[in-house]
Amino acid sequence: MNDWPDRRTGDRSERYGRGSASAQPESARAMPHIQRRPAQPRTPQRPQVPPQSQGYDDRYQDGGYGNGPEPGYDSGYNTGQVYGSGSGGSDGRGGGGRRGGGGDGGYVQGRPAADWRRRIKLGALTLVVVVLAVSISTYFWADSKLKREVDLSKVIDRPESGDGTNYLIVGSDSREGMSAEEKKRLRTGSAEGKRTDSMMILHDGSNGPTLISLPRDSNVEIPTFKGSESGKTFQGTGRQVKLNAAYAEDGPELLVRTVEFNTGLHIDHYVEIGFGGFAKIVDAIGGVEMDIPKAFKDKKSGADFQAGKQTLNGEQSLAFVRTRYAFAGSDLDRTKNQQKFLAALASQTATPSTIINPFKLYPTMGAGLDTLIVDKDMSLWALGNMFFAMKGVTGGDGTSMNMPISGSVNGNLVWDKAKVKQLVQQLNNDEKVTVKGN
Repeated sequence: MNDWPDRRTGDRSERYGRGSASAQPESARAMPHIQRRPAQPRTPQRPQVPPQSQGYDDRYQDGGYGNGPEPGYDSGYNTGQVYGSGSGGSDGRGGGGRRGGGGDGGYVQGRPAADWRRRIKLGALTLVVVVLAVSISTYFWADSKLKREVDLSKVIDRPESGDGTNYLIVGSDSREGMSAEEKKRLRTGSAEGKRTDSMMILHDGSNGPTLISLPRDSNVEIPTFKGSESGKTFQGTGRQVKLNAAYAEDGPELLVRTVEFNTGLHIDHYVEIGFGGFAKIVDAIGGVEMDIPKAFKDKKSGADFQAGKQTLNGEQSLAFVRTRYAFAGSDLDRTKNQQKFLAALASQTATPSTIINPFKLYPTMGAGLDTLIVDKDMSLWALGNMFFAMKGVTGGDGTSMNMPISGSVNGNLVWDKAKVKQLVQQLNNDEKVTVKGN
């Protein structure tokens, strides 16, 4: 029979202090004297939860506090791990704290939770600053390369400006900066000085761009002008010459003066590029794709093209725009090819693959800006507008044409004065061009 009050079994001799089954009191046992402290009020303690547990273990129930884990129980406690703090002590293992910040949600593994909105704002701000810095530095770099050598203030008796912007674009046969090997490869010859190889007026207005080629063999009158170097005034005598002779006589300023006098159209900006720069731009963008409708060959320019779509490199492109002896229309046919090529060059250059690729953008800009000669009032903004207007010539809203021709005299092409007057009026009023050229 078990006579223990709490129904526990075991050896009575080992459970002294709990009474005896005998009627006689137990004799005193020899024990070392132990001084006992006054009993302290017992305060319930919070259960010690295993640190890596996601909740309380169901073996820790009320009344089992302080009994410790059962035999074979593995708490998985890692003494080197730091856990999120709840309402407990500063060591990060306070009571009730779960890994991942159960109640407050503000701490993970003892560190503040990531503020993604703040990071995104900082990243966006950094990107904007970088883009602005690159854009500004590129602008000043490009601006420093422009050769602003043409002073249009030296041009006298100018017609009034109309609506829109008019650019006189000149391709010269300048060999400046070219080595002997390049001159031979590009078949440019070694003539001293420079002459105009092509001339065009580009009008940029609200009714779309209009590109008008001025044949170099156009018959024009040299008017009274002021020398670009001497400042001396040379009176006009009614002398009739080819248009490219004006450039050869006194450079860009006299050419602008002659074009304005014979057309009545105000020229706002002047842009010139030589042989070498033209070829380098084409090579920098990886060539220009052209669809050549009919095969042609010309020994003087070095042209040798088959019909069909093909990509022209710098050397081939220069031969393409210079060829005139292979065509029945000579200079008129050449100007049409020049218009077609320049529009294709602008269209294929102003693409995302070039603009956002610094390995193509900077070589292309460098090749062009190193050889461009512009007027003193030309800004990068105006130059960019000209470039995109050139691209727009083939965009559906643009128009390309030759100056209207009525005949020839002494081998020179004579402009149709009535049509030229109507054309200039439409350009000055920024109207849709309806005049047809040759």
